[in-house]
Amino acid sequence: MPEDKPDSVLVEQAARGDGESFTELCRRYYAAMVAIGHAIIRDRHLAEDAAQQAFAKAAVHLPKLRRADQFGPWLAAICRNEAKDLARARRELLMGDEPAVAEGVPDSGESDKIVREALSHLPAEAKEVIYLRFYDGLSYDRISAVLGISEQAINGRLRRAKKRLAQYLRRSGFDEVDL
Repeated sequence: MPEDKPDSVLVEQAARGDGESFTELCRRYYAAMVAIGHAIIRDRHLAEDAAQQAFAKAAVHLPKLRRADQFGPWLAAICRNEAKDLARARRELLMGDEPAVAEGVPDSGESDKIVREALSHLPAEAKEVIYLRFYDGLSYDRISAVLGISEQAINGRLRRAKKRLAQYLRRSGFDEVDL
């Protein structure tokens, strides 16, 4: 069964044209790719579009992937590029309009706005681990497979990101910030 196979085996089989293996890779990585797109675009629907476009490109270019064990980081790079392209196109459409609040995120008050603003000030790699860990609930092991970095690096990025978020929130008037 495909769900029992390691990613690298699925990648090799998918590269040889096995659609079931590629479908399983999509299932395994979809939520993570949406989180990566969401960290860049801040719009859930466009993030889903970026993820789907990344999978479409990956399907076409999969035979060119040299190392099957690098599928996650390779796919994440494709998804980042797709999300950046969508963000750029969105900005061009919105030129002259009022700045848009991130769609798909309910506006439940000033504190939500401040938290979204705090997240927007994080570097891209910090936003990615925040979205992957806390929005999608991925384990350190899974984030490691997606981003191609060690669990120690993930822990460090999360720790630094939470520290920056706490500093921003304190400056914004939140007295007790315990991330």
